[in-house]
Amino acid sequence: MNITAGRFKGQKIIAPDEKITRPTLSKVRMSVFNTLQAMINFDGANFLDMYAGSGIMGLEAISRGFASAVAIEKHPKVTQIIKNNYKKFSDPPKLIIGDSLKVTAKMQEKFDVIYIDPPYFSGVYEQSLDAIRTIADGIVILEHVNDVDFSGFELIKQKKYGDKFITFLRLE
Repeated sequence: MNITAGRFKGQKIIAPDEKITRPTLSKVRMSVFNTLQAMINFDGANFLDMYAGSGIMGLEAISRGFASAVAIEKHPKVTQIIKNNYKKFSDPPKLIIGDSLKVTAKMQEKFDVIYIDPPYFSGVYEQSLDAIRTIADGIVILEHVNDVDFSGFELIKQKKYGDKFITFLRLE
């Protein structure tokens, strides 16, 4: 996997075993950030990736000009791969090791963009949206295949890529 744009463009990232994670495809990452760029100014903005996987979404955010990024991941093997990926960069995202639902519930920092992409059939989408209500200060992005109850959020935009949806939300 390679970072698609910005100051780290072309840098290779190691992806964890696909039995453990499901990395976001490069065309989807490009689309997510191009859509975001039309919505907000990245300069000074911060980014949260709740279910980091390879950690590439946080790296894409930093590469494209976000001031900071935080990645949360709980799987031990995956966190080691993220640490190794982040070592290659002078200003990597901050990695928090732990359960995303518990970590975000305790956070005080507000985020301009929150990316939520848990395992597709984990059933934690609505719980994730509840967990970030007090820290969402802008756009929330979901990558999902099933219907999700967006109660309390305004649907800004939704795109379909094969069997998956990328949904852009904002707190009502």
